Amino acid sequence: MPKSTKRRTPLWARLCAAFGAVLLIVSGGTLVTGQTLIAKYTSGITNEGLLDGDAAQAASKKEDIEGPLTILLVGIDPRKPETPPLSDSILIAHIPADMSTAYLFSMPRDLYVEIPADSKSGVRAHRGKINSAMALGSQVDGKIDVTNGFKLLSKTVRNYTGIEQFDAAAIINFGGFKDMVEALGGVSMVIDMDVKSEHLTPEGRQRPRKASCPVTSKCEHPYTGPQAYYKKSTKPVRLQPWQALDYVRQRYPNVEGVAMSDYDRQRHQQQFIKAMAKEAMSKGVITDVGKMTKILDAAGKSLTFAGGGNSPIEWALALKDVNVDDMVTVKLPGGGKYENPANNTGYLGEEFRPVSVAEDFFAAVKEDRVAQFLLDNPGIVNMDS
Repeated sequence: MPKSTKRRTPLWARLCAAFGAVLLIVSGGTLVTGQTLIAKYTSGITNEGLLDGDAAQAASKKEDIEGPLTILLVGIDPRKPETPPLSDSILIAHIPADMSTAYLFSMPRDLYVEIPADSKSGVRAHRGKINSAMALGSQVDGKIDVTNGFKLLSKTVRNYTGIEQFDAAAIINFGGFKDMVEALGGVSMVIDMDVKSEHLTPEGRQRPRKASCPVTSKCEHPYTGPQAYYKKSTKPVRLQPWQALDYVRQRYPNVEGVAMSDYDRQRHQQQFIKAMAKEAMSKGVITDVGKMTKILDAAGKSLTFAGGGNSPIEWALALKDVNVDDMVTVKLPGGGKYENPANNTGYLGEEFRPVSVAEDFFAAVKEDRVAQFLLDNPGIVNMDS
């Protein structure tokens, strides 16, 4: 069967847009870029220390960027610079050897795993929620070392999945990411389930706390009053920046008769990434110099990238022919893990169920045979993302 001649937005453009850096622009299948301008916004975002070894060692091992490739992407939302960063979102992108597409899957933030020891931060080997690894590893000599925290999280993920190494890595700070969404003017996406906001009012303001739950205490649902509401739709709905970011933040059941969990939030984050990338590559954005400059400026504030000695531009060029219109997002099913599973008490975190499916999938990623695995296990493909 001949290949379709339909023009597609290539993966490098979508990924760079979605992860906070619109590096290049496509026009008629030809790369057109002012690399001096791009360099202005990308020169300060590289930190090779995120990958194993120091920056000098990583740079000395610089190699051609060829598939298969596996990339670790972590979203953090630190309230203050002195606050240890929790990894609120942990995503892995796998690109096969033929570099024909990409597979995107998430690790639940509450996944209960073995966190390895780390001499620099003094962390001892123990079991806990995976999102705590970065926060614990970042506390070094009374200061916050985000790079060391990321490396401990990366080691935790690699130990759990069996993935031997990541070819590239990125940290997305949602504080700066918010500015990028605002520069875009919002996004359009399908709302796949009814969702009420735990955090914001219908006007986008912070909901007030209950008198019975002061800031110093912990409550499961600490807020009160009217809630922003996102109604299920069959067609894309235009969301203002605050609405889009609020929608993909939700993970608690809050609409009667509608179950919701962190697995739904993972799916919504994946949908948001694709919607935001589509918005960033739309004609109304890439032809608007002022808007593009704002996006690049926000991207430079929100992204930290490690490319194994290769720059963001080199990665963009290497992935220029990889299409993403048929990017596959994967849902690995799971549920709560308890100290007393007989009566579901003593919540420890999340676990994949059945664990054999997740283990077999990770093996497929490691051995670069994800396409065949998904053909044999179509139930874990997100059809609505």
